[in-house]
Amino acid sequence: MTVSMNAKDRFDHLLKVISSERFLTKQGLGNEVPFFICPYDPVEAFEVDGDLRRLVKQLANISVKALDINLYDLSLALLKDRGILDEVFSIEEQSAKDELKELLQSVLDPVAHLIPKIAQIIAATPHDVIFLSGIGEVYPYVRSHNVLNNLQSTAKDRPTVLFFPGNYAHALATGASLDLFGLLHDDKYYRAFNILNFEV
Repeated sequence: MTVSMNAKDRFDHLLKVISSERFLTKQGLGNEVPFFICPYDPVEAFEVDGDLRRLVKQLANISVKALDINLYDLSLALLKDRGILDEVFSIEEQSAKDELKELLQSVLDPVAHLIPKIAQIIAATPHDVIFLSGIGEVYPYVRSHNVLNNLQSTAKDRPTVLFFPGNYAHALATGASLDLFGLLHDDKYYRAFNILNFEV
């Protein structure tokens, strides 16, 4: 893993950056979409979960509204809304992994289902910044780069921070990639900023 900031420094940095006027007013982005990646070591997942809740509270104390959308919770809600959650559980017991993966990728398709639901939540909830979490939990049914690519027209008015269990790596030869868990190197995404490198 190349994530180098310790948990306390990361939390302090996030609080400072996200509460800043420069971040909230999308300055210094060169007309790019206001998407940010917060990479972290997957072994810190539970700690990051707690830090995320604490961050939302501390931001609220200084009148910055953070909308936290957990993709795992959202996926379960979508399955429940469509009346197929129990069916998925029963299929899981008797189906091959590939069949289940195909079913869930169809039901949780970003363009048809996930992004429209996120758009509803964004429209219904006052916010200054959007947090996307639960990325590791929904792999491989939902891929982070698919969500980001399809969210560009929906979440461009406010900054969006994706909490990512892995690396957000940039290399001249290969461009940028989201390396989930520091192991899977196939999610190409170029348009986000690493929030740990963002200065205010």
